[in-house]
Amino acid sequence: MDENYSNGDLQGNAVRPSSLRPIGILKPTLSGRSTPRASPTYKRVHSSRTPRREGRIGFGASQWFRSNRIVYWLLLITLWTYGAFYVQSRWAHHNDQENLNGFGNGKEEENVDSGLKMQRQLIFDGNLLQVKDHINGSLAGSGRQVMDTDNVMLARKKNAVHSLKSLITKDRNKRVGRASRSKRHGRQKTVGENRIQDLEVQEEEIPRSNASYGLLVGPFGSLEDRILEWSPEKRTGTCDRKDLFARLVWSRNFVLVFHELSMTGAPLSMLELATEFLSCGATVQAVVLSKKGGLMSELARRKIKMLDDKADNSFKAAMKADLVIAGSAVCSSWIEQYLVHFPPGSNQVAWWIMENRHEYFNRSKHVLNRVKMLIFLSELQSKQWLTWCDEEKIKLDTQTTLIPLSVNDELAFVAGIACSLNTPAVSPEKMIQKQRILRNAVRQEMGLQDNDMLVMALSSINAAKGQALLLESAHLIVEELASKNDVGIKRVLGTGQGKSISVHRLKLRGLLQKWSHAQQSSGGPDLSFESKLHDEDQRSENPVSIDQKDATISAVSHAIRKLSSNPEPTTQNLKVLIGSVGSKSNKVLYVKEMLRFLSQNSNLSKSVIWTPATTRVASLYSAADAYVINSQGIGETFGRVTIEAMAFGLPVLGTDAGGTKEIVENNVTGLLHPVGRQGNKVLAENLKFLLENPSFRRQMGARGREKVEKMYLKRHMYKLFFEVLFKCMKIK
Repeated sequence: MDENYSNGDLQGNAVRPSSLRPIGILKPTLSGRSTPRASPTYKRVHSSRTPRREGRIGFGASQWFRSNRIVYWLLLITLWTYGAFYVQSRWAHHNDQENLNGFGNGKEEENVDSGLKMQRQLIFDGNLLQVKDHINGSLAGSGRQVMDTDNVMLARKKNAVHSLKSLITKDRNKRVGRASRSKRHGRQKTVGENRIQDLEVQEEEIPRSNASYGLLVGPFGSLEDRILEWSPEKRTGTCDRKDLFARLVWSRNFVLVFHELSMTGAPLSMLELATEFLSCGATVQAVVLSKKGGLMSELARRKIKMLDDKADNSFKAAMKADLVIAGSAVCSSWIEQYLVHFPPGSNQVAWWIMENRHEYFNRSKHVLNRVKMLIFLSELQSKQWLTWCDEEKIKLDTQTTLIPLSVNDELAFVAGIACSLNTPAVSPEKMIQKQRILRNAVRQEMGLQDNDMLVMALSSINAAKGQALLLESAHLIVEELASKNDVGIKRVLGTGQGKSISVHRLKLRGLLQKWSHAQQSSGGPDLSFESKLHDEDQRSENPVSIDQKDATISAVSHAIRKLSSNPEPTTQNLKVLIGSVGSKSNKVLYVKEMLRFLSQNSNLSKSVIWTPATTRVASLYSAADAYVINSQGIGETFGRVTIEAMAFGLPVLGTDAGGTKEIVENNVTGLLHPVGRQGNKVLAENLKFLLENPSFRRQMGARGREKVEKMYLKRHMYKLFFEVLFKCMKIK
């Protein structure tokens, strides 16, 4: 009887034993107790499973999980990691309807949500009480209309309405507070905008015309394109894919902070850095603190994405970036706000400081120790900032390094320096030939002669750049040349002949100038010039005596024959080219003072040429014979225009201060003079020296070009940038 029972189920059905294991004692995985396989309990629990399936499941997966407890820990770590990434992602993408703990006022949002839920509950069936579903709690339809038949239902919700009103009142108070704060911020913003508008109005008071500036020429972009048969607008980058810099930045994400978009050194350097990142396969986003300037179109042309604002959106983009590069000391306010928003971001900020004035140090000193690295342009600038830190008793723990600026490949290409833009069809030698053609064409557009020495100063026009002092020095040269000409004429014509002789002499000088221009245009002397002198004397109101007239005509004719026998000009004339007219960094009152000074000195005003602000400066460098960097105070931070002028073979006349004296070797690549008004005389002497010695001028320019090829090309700067990026970014 027991044997039959053990071989069957409760109903007496026969149960075939398993062919895999003998019937015996088996310990289930869940109960932990030993139960015979043939028992009724075992059969009821496992009646749906075959013995083979039970053996595979029970002893396979379950036993494996029991023996490998580390799997539980791996699952726990995976879930924890996923949750952390989820929280960070939700916060970074700023879900407007939810604020996560630690990044907003979560309790207030929960209260508002609960209030909204109560509002929705008040919308009963049949629209007896219609409440509009938004936070201000205003009633829909005809206002607070409640049907008399539903007063009981409304009374039941009295407590809910009361709590809802309290929530609405709190929210209204919050909105009023925000509105008052926004009004105060709006007033401050309006004041700032009014100041900017005042500056723009002042700039509009000086129309960009010859009537205002005397002679305004350029820009010559179309002339460059026609002669060079090439345009920088066709290029969006000059990345060398095999270089270490390109390999490092490929597929990386960068955020670049511009303090403004003016056509000055710092914004242009940041613009070229962003272009290089893009051409090397990186992702670049620009944060612009002030949109004044003319580089907005350049950002669009080079396809550099500009973030909409300089607050929340820029902070979120910076959090996701591999590195944030701020391009000015003015960016200190943005860096401080970003670090308040995201404190760990200090390890991913590189600060490229391009200013060297104490006012910029004062506004940025409290953030210097909160970034990953400080980048300076010159040794003197670095020492100056460290000295200021010592004076303020600031212990600078942040790493510092030097990265001088460089000549971009577009300018080096036009200057005839070997760069990445050269091809077998367009060699540096061929570009030098085209540059000479460009020089002649631009000088002709400016109305310059072969004996005119063009001295150029390109920068924003303000007192720190010293353009007014340059005009004073040029005034000394021009007046000296004019007095020499008057002395020469007096020696030829004699003195003491009265007013008629003076008038006659001036007319003869005018005829002599006409003859000189006619000779240059026709290629030969005007043989009827002596007859013109006789006709001029006959038309004169105060004719001189026959002996005086014959002596004058003889002297002038002798001068004409001398010029005809020696057509090469022996006397150089000084011309000064000043830019950049219309730049947003110009000081309008300072420009007006310069124009007033020119109006009081007619000889000088005829020697001064103005040019508008532009990024197409290759034609201007090609037309010039020398460059002046007359920065005052502690001098130029570095002087990007200095190395650009040297690349085109121009000698540099600079102040003996700042980064200029690091670049310019006195009496080798240029001439230095003291800062301030006491340096005017020295600058005038240096101008006179270059004016009288064209060969020495060309020698200094050639040495400066050699120095640029050794130290200040693009490959030199990005080699240093590679080291900075390698130290600042997390290399995977």
